[in-house]
Amino acid sequence: MPRFELVTNIQAATEDCFALSLLVDAHTASMGRSAERAVGGVTSGHLQLGQTVTWRARHFAFTFRMTSQITAYERPHRFVDQQVRGPFASWWHEHRFDGHELATTMTDVIEYRSPAGPLGLLLDRLLLERYMRRLLEQRNRWLKAQLEDEVARTFGL
Repeated sequence: MPRFELVTNIQAATEDCFALSLLVDAHTASMGRSAERAVGGVTSGHLQLGQTVTWRARHFAFTFRMTSQITAYERPHRFVDQQVRGPFASWWHEHRFDGHELATTMTDVIEYRSPAGPLGLLLDRLLLERYMRRLLEQRNRWLKAQLEDEVARTFGL
C-alpha cells in the first residue's frame, strides 16, 4: 500500500492549525483547482469525531465522489479521516499537529490503495502519489497563508 508524508511548518498556534484543518469551508476554499465541494454529510463548519462528509471533485477530467469519516480525534494534536465510500480501495489520512502558541509542525500521513488491482500499483507509482502530494501541498500552502496572515493581523506585523 503506498504511503507518503508531507511536513508543513506554520507560524501559528497548534489549536488554530487543528481547527482550520477540520473546517469544511477551508477545505473547499483550498481546493479551487479541482472544484471540490461538500455535497453530503457535514457540508459546512467543523468536522467532529464520527462525522462524515461527502466530497465531489474533478480530477483527471472525471468527477469523483468520496465520503470520509473522522475516525480519530485528539484535539489539538491529531485527527484521522478515512474513506468509507469512494474511488479508492482504501484511503487513510492522519493529520498531526506538534508545536506551541506560535509555531506548529503539521504532518500529513497518507496511506491509500487505488482500486485497479495489480495495475493499480503501477498507477499509484507513476501518477497518483505525485498528483495527491501536489494537491496536499496546495491545500497546506492555503492553510499556512490563512493562519500566518491571521497571526500577522493579530500582532500588527
